[in-house]
Amino acid sequence: MQSHEQIAYLGPKASYTHQATLSAFDSDNYTFSPQTTIEDVFSQVQSGKAAFGVVPFENSTNGSVVFTLDLFADQSAKHPDIVVCGERYVDVHHCLLGHPAPSGQGHTSAPTKALQEGTKSPSSSGHATPIPGNPNPSNSRAAPLTSLSHIKKLYSHPQAWGQCKTFLSCYLKGVERQDVSSTSRAAELVAADKTNTSAAISSGIAAQMTGLDFLARDIEDEKDNATRFFIIRRRSLEDTSPASDKEDGQLTSQAYKSLLSFTVSHTDAGALADALAVFKAHGINLTSINPRPSGEAPWHYMFFVEFSGRRGQAAVDDTLTGLDKVVRSWRWLGSWENALQQKR
Repeated sequence: MQSHEQIAYLGPKASYTHQATLSAFDSDNYTFSPQTTIEDVFSQVQSGKAAFGVVPFENSTNGSVVFTLDLFADQSAKHPDIVVCGERYVDVHHCLLGHPAPSGQGHTSAPTKALQEGTKSPSSSGHATPIPGNPNPSNSRAAPLTSLSHIKKLYSHPQAWGQCKTFLSCYLKGVERQDVSSTSRAAELVAADKTNTSAAISSGIAAQMTGLDFLARDIEDEKDNATRFFIIRRRSLEDTSPASDKEDGQLTSQAYKSLLSFTVSHTDAGALADALAVFKAHGINLTSINPRPSGEAPWHYMFFVEFSGRRGQAAVDDTLTGLDKVVRSWRWLGSWENALQQKR
């Protein structure tokens, strides 16, 4: 029997990371290995047990996934060989999953009927309450499909809270929140809760797999909410191979992205500006910059920069040479094809 390479991803099944994994790898040719935490994914790839890993990196509404950034920072030197080799974008439409209120007519009838008819709960207008710090709050795009008065506890991944702030403020303000490792894990916990007083922010696929009811659908603040996932692997000699002459030029630069981290002196005026100036001097377009604690001292930071182009192109290689002269340290974190560019 042929042994397939393993793909580690943040599980369990039905997580958004699982969906990203399915879009990147053929299940007939690979064995999918769900992991409990993002760190577990990194460890599986670093150890060689998994050929690739898939982890969430950034959400269009709530920004960077700091857990992933901190693993790339690798303060404990546990994952020195991890690099990014690909990316996938997944549209994220959150649902509130759980069980209907005890006064409902059975386990599925009330929410299912509301879902089919598109009715809204009469118990709330969907208008957030104005407060001194926010006198004109946004109104929720979604409304509950049934009463939520029985919900006493919410489960979800920390990123989901920030993506559904308006709905939560309108309909579940003050309800206890419990962070868990993934949105699909949240659904599993709610399905196992015999009190029927908890709910999960999760996906429609998770509802199908756990048998939970839809208490609300599309509760994210932004209708174009999406998450970007990185595909990671161990670095190899290929990571420093030169690009071919055919791959040079602006077209190819836009077709690739790269990521690196660096630290600078926190006592020299303009040290960060000097580092960023190197990219500009060589015509490298920076697409994002994220600071994270460096672990060297309190209030000292490591900077992650993402930019167009890939290692092996003259402009990128010259940038790395120049950067080496003005920063304290830097680490290459990989190049990959720009998935957004491929869609155009």
